[in-house]
Amino acid sequence: MVIRYIALFLIMAGMLSCNHSEVNRNDGKAPGKKEMAEMNRYMVQKDRERIQNYIERKGLSMKETESGLWYQIISEGNGEYFSDNDRVVMDYSCFLLDGTKCYDSKESGYKEIILGRSELESGLNQGLRMLKPGGEALFILPPFLAYGLVGDGKKIPPRSVVVYNIRIIPTVD
Repeated sequence: MVIRYIALFLIMAGMLSCNHSEVNRNDGKAPGKKEMAEMNRYMVQKDRERIQNYIERKGLSMKETESGLWYQIISEGNGEYFSDNDRVVMDYSCFLLDGTKCYDSKESGYKEIILGRSELESGLNQGLRMLKPGGEALFILPPFLAYGLVGDGKKIPPRSVVVYNIRIIPTVD
């Protein structure tokens, strides 16, 4: 019986001491800049295809900015275009490409922000500058202009394309 325990101990010790470098080996290298850039281009292209499929499926007529923001201006509004430090109050709904509603002003009230100073997705910040008080638009933000690789930690998952329906509420300052 003792011999079995000794044999079992020796076998386990031998297994634990084996170098498993063949199985867990990655040559100690992280992806280089070239590989990371290629991976990024691939993800951006896949997101673009998903957005284009959504636009086609919904029969929308949208344009794309150089930065990758998709937009359809329904009504430009009146007055001056918004710029940094302008107070913007909006009626909005935010959802994912599959139709899942994430946020809207019916549940949480109008969203009020100060352009350039509020924590706001860069794509939405860019899109609001295309509008004037009273304007309305549809914006589609790819992940890199929305919540990126991590999502918002609440309702928007990592790497999500986000769709915003926006109506600017004219305010008197």
